Amino acid sequence: MATERLASWAVDLSYSDLPQEVIQAAVNSFYNWVGCAIGGALHPTTKTAYDALIPFFGKGTSTLLGQKGARIDASHAALINGIASHVHDYDDTHLPTIIHPTGPVASALFAQAEALGAVTGEDLILALVAGIEVECKLGLGVWPFHYDIGWHITSTVGAIGAAVAVGKLMRLQRLPMQHAISIAATQVTGLRDMFGTDTKSFHVGRAAQNGLIAAVLAARGFTGSLQAIEAPRGWARVVSVSNNVDEQLMTLGKEWEMARNAFKPFPCGIVVHPIIDGCIQLHRELATAAAAATIERVDVRVHPLVLELTGKKTPQDGLQAKFSVYHGGAIGLVLGKAGPAQYDDSVVQNPDIILVRDKISATADESLRTDEADITVFLSNGTTLQKHVQHALGSVEVPMTPAKLEEKFLDQVSLVLGAEGAQSVSRACWALETFENITDLAL
Repeated sequence: MATERLASWAVDLSYSDLPQEVIQAAVNSFYNWVGCAIGGALHPTTKTAYDALIPFFGKGTSTLLGQKGARIDASHAALINGIASHVHDYDDTHLPTIIHPTGPVASALFAQAEALGAVTGEDLILALVAGIEVECKLGLGVWPFHYDIGWHITSTVGAIGAAVAVGKLMRLQRLPMQHAISIAATQVTGLRDMFGTDTKSFHVGRAAQNGLIAAVLAARGFTGSLQAIEAPRGWARVVSVSNNVDEQLMTLGKEWEMARNAFKPFPCGIVVHPIIDGCIQLHRELATAAAAATIERVDVRVHPLVLELTGKKTPQDGLQAKFSVYHGGAIGLVLGKAGPAQYDDSVVQNPDIILVRDKISATADESLRTDEADITVFLSNGTTLQKHVQHALGSVEVPMTPAKLEEKFLDQVSLVLGAEGAQSVSRACWALETFENITDLAL
């Protein structure tokens, strides 16, 4: 039975069971999450959510990342930090399912760890791995039908992963862990129609909050169905027309999904990355061959999923632009970079960017992989520039190095905490495994 199997595996998992590569992947994932959460702390979406919910905040047990030491109750800290961690679309990605796994799980986990106290770095890592493994195995079990129907898979499985992680941290036994999974599973959150709006990042925050609440309720004896995942009207059959959850759960602890986690070099939908990668490379050629202003036409061939997810031809703001392959290509060609600043509303509305964006034509090609793209630039002087991206930066084949991950972290966090503050937090997060009490990790 899937629900019982998930609960038993998570309860029995010990730190000694974790391969070193999984531990390092967990540290990398937590490090990247902190950078994204601090980097998104001042975003208008995060600020709106914070301001609207101030009347509901409770006892200040947990840190709001990037908010000058502000502390609120764990439930709302999970929500706000979850929103902040996803608002730039810069968080990690489990490539087989395009789940962003750490946002929901770490946002709940860190908030509750601070509230509990006496949590070590190893405790946090173990709970993080347990939550992400459960989250991603369930995601694999309903992929791709679940996503194709219109569910935002990050949040629909994220709540369950968050519940398992918090439950592990609270040392729940098998039966209450089953109830935690059940309570989280019934709180299904996230529709893909919300992509390009404030609500997309709300999905991640809400999943974190839902998972935390599920574990806390279960710890006090609150109950749910003990077959919540596998029952005829349970989670797996309700959210997908087809699933192989039982098959995926057979690989728990044998094939580690944490080790398959990847990190974004660009803050947008991951399927746009091959185009951005290639266009940045072409930008360097344009600097010597011709100015971007001489571009007459740009033809790109991409996997069909790229146009399905990121086909917004005329984005009006930064949130919409994250789902525009055309904006991604334009900033790559014109600016030669694609960080959070290049997704600011002012850049999206810049006439020079719009001019090039309108010259980009994208065609779906089923022979290409999702991390592959072919780009041809036609210039007014008759010159043609071409770039084929076999694997985008940030893919398994071309991963972000620790140095690149740190560069990304410092680039985001320094805008909020300053250069010195960013360096201090970076050093602390890299040392996560050594912390004797997570409350000493001053963020």
